[in-house]
Amino acid sequence: MSVIRVVIADDSQVARDVLRDILSRDDDIEIVGEATNGREAVELAKRLAPQLITMDLNMPVMDGLSAIEEIMYSKGVPILVVSDRSDAQTAYQALEVGALEVMPKPTLEGADAERLLERVRLLSGVAVITRLRRRGSAPPPTPPKPAFTVTPRGVPRNFQHVVAIACSTGGPQALVRVLRRLPSGFPAPIVIAQHISHGFIDGMAQWLASLCTMPVSVGQEGELLRPGHIYLSPSERDLCVSSRHRFQLQPSPECSLYHPCCDVLLQSVAEVYGSDAIGIILTGMGRDGVNGMRAIHRAGGTTFAQDEASSVIYGMNQEAVKAGVIQYELPLDSLPDRLLRDVRGYMDSRPEPLA
Repeated sequence: MSVIRVVIADDSQVARDVLRDILSRDDDIEIVGEATNGREAVELAKRLAPQLITMDLNMPVMDGLSAIEEIMYSKGVPILVVSDRSDAQTAYQALEVGALEVMPKPTLEGADAERLLERVRLLSGVAVITRLRRRGSAPPPTPPKPAFTVTPRGVPRNFQHVVAIACSTGGPQALVRVLRRLPSGFPAPIVIAQHISHGFIDGMAQWLASLCTMPVSVGQEGELLRPGHIYLSPSERDLCVSSRHRFQLQPSPECSLYHPCCDVLLQSVAEVYGSDAIGIILTGMGRDGVNGMRAIHRAGGTTFAQDEASSVIYGMNQEAVKAGVIQYELPLDSLPDRLLRDVRGYMDSRPEPLA
């Protein structure tokens, strides 16, 4: 395995020392430069050609968000945002301009240190492309108009389908591309388990809500599912659905590598909704979500996987395809229109199932 060349960007000497200490534990990682502000990070990206940059957000001279945009315009380097939990919403804005993932600043010991090493190894191999700069402070582009429109008729007392989505690395960006093309009157609840570090889920919900036409919130104990609403699983507990169509929260095992657990959510949706469940597994590493997709498939529900070409990491979705529990493997941008057809009963134009 070749050495992974890394640049650390953080204005805090203490934070740089911690990151350097953790990354130096892996002989396959070489720290080739350190930046104390965003401008230095941009220059080091050009001069040193790193395979990954860890980026703080609150820095002098040029902030991390501006630095990410500048780097992605000129170089196209994998960027891992490593920032304080208080910067959660800004951290997700960084994904819009090209960062691959966000995580909190780690301590020298504990799970976050190992998670940092894991993320650096994984993301350094991701192929990224340069992006166009945003122009000034213009508002975000209007979401593309969906192929079908849904006329709201008030909040229905009941709904037929539930859409359950599992995702990990690359998931937030993939979710935006799907969810922003669904109308505010979408006639089903959407429940999501996205692997995420503690303290970042509220920021992700706020970020998604700013980009989507549907309301977005973190699922609460006893909350009733409603159509036309997007629910995220909290990071510190596992979310599942009860037979009364309400959320239940259960402790997430400390030994679990990924939080929240995708399998827990998907399996509960399969048990409660059976053939009316629609399961989607998106980009991400590992196998979490495969058993949940299997449960939906066995219950007679509909199962989709994001295809390899549109995935940041073709991992958990690939494992689900290999397990034979996916009916339709589709490009990411094909999913919104397909969901509208399936949820509304337009079933006459199905793509061919996987062999």
